[in-house]
Amino acid sequence: MADNDLVTDQDGMTAVVDPMGGANQTRVRAYNERLVLSLVRRHGSLSKAEIARRAGLSAQTVSVIMRALEKDGLLARGMPQRGRVGQPSIPMSLNPDGVFSLGLKIGRRSADLVLMDFTGHVRMQLHEAYRYPTPEGVLGFASRSVEAITASMQPLDRERISGLGVALPFELWNWVEEMGAPMEDMDAWRHADIAALLGTRLQMPIFLQNDATAACAAELAFGHGSRYADFAYFFIGSFIGGGVVLNHSLFSGRTGNAGAFGSMPFSCDAGNTGQLIDHASVFLLEKMLIDAGRDPSSIWLTPEHWDDFDTIQTTWIAKTAKALAIASATVCSVIDFESVVIDGGFSSAIRRQIVEATREEVLKLDLQGIAAPVIEEGLAGSSARAIGAASLPLFSRYHIDQSVLFKERP
Repeated sequence: MADNDLVTDQDGMTAVVDPMGGANQTRVRAYNERLVLSLVRRHGSLSKAEIARRAGLSAQTVSVIMRALEKDGLLARGMPQRGRVGQPSIPMSLNPDGVFSLGLKIGRRSADLVLMDFTGHVRMQLHEAYRYPTPEGVLGFASRSVEAITASMQPLDRERISGLGVALPFELWNWVEEMGAPMEDMDAWRHADIAALLGTRLQMPIFLQNDATAACAAELAFGHGSRYADFAYFFIGSFIGGGVVLNHSLFSGRTGNAGAFGSMPFSCDAGNTGQLIDHASVFLLEKMLIDAGRDPSSIWLTPEHWDDFDTIQTTWIAKTAKALAIASATVCSVIDFESVVIDGGFSSAIRRQIVEATREEVLKLDLQGIAAPVIEEGLAGSSARAIGAASLPLFSRYHIDQSVLFKERP
């Protein structure tokens, strides 16, 4: 997000983001300071000499920047590393306690709110399941969760919260019939300015993003982003969505909805046309369980620990993998992706089974004219949407565009 992007201020009004605000920091506006922080984030820790070489800056400039960032509590010194000649180098890394951010994931069956530190680690997470979301219900959950989280923090740490990022599906009011939600309740989302409402209640900057795009951003920043310049990303939640990464950057598209893979036209074995969401989604598993007279509640109540759904779960994984294989080949026929990354709102064991089955299904396809992508497990995990949301305030205020980092000097 650029310095002049719009967010909602504490009065609920649309305002220009001031990169000097938040976390009581006053020295994170300059591009070079953002570059230093971004380089350190990417590499874990770097010495002054390494930063100067990679950034193309003078040693004196880097020294001034690093002293300022260390004084502000954003960088922390490591143990001196002794070499063969000269003074020992001192690696600098991000200070986990330097800045905090909050991330809210609004889903069709559940909501999550996380507290994330400056290095991307989730410190706290609260979860709430529901039959369907309403603006007032989500606002209540967010208010209670933020109050509980901030009450557990030291006063100085509370002052270092840079804002709240929100990840939610575009057009949340769609698929009402599939969700079994009253039309009038879901229609409330059409007119709800959730960012303004949250900004008024929580008195902090609010940043808004599509949920699947946010999950893809989390993968880019904290997962496979350093390995692949281009990848397609699938996230299996209540429905299925995704994101597109090109040249190490998130590509949002003309309307901000690039990677809306759930809407991909799809034909099943019977020849009936539909969309990918009809063949790969957690909602599909819920429907299969209900049709079999089984209780699907653990899917939403404890997403990391489902009940044993035995053969129904096995069948669902097989259906999902077959659909993902076809979808992967389809997107790779348009853009020559290096990899397809698959993640979802469930345990790592379930994700692993889906990925392994998808790899097998890809081998069965006729890929003539298409370079087969590497099918990878997502590293961000089931909290990817909330983590991606929490990264929005951090990257808006303290980092530069991801693609710049891959133009650094080796």
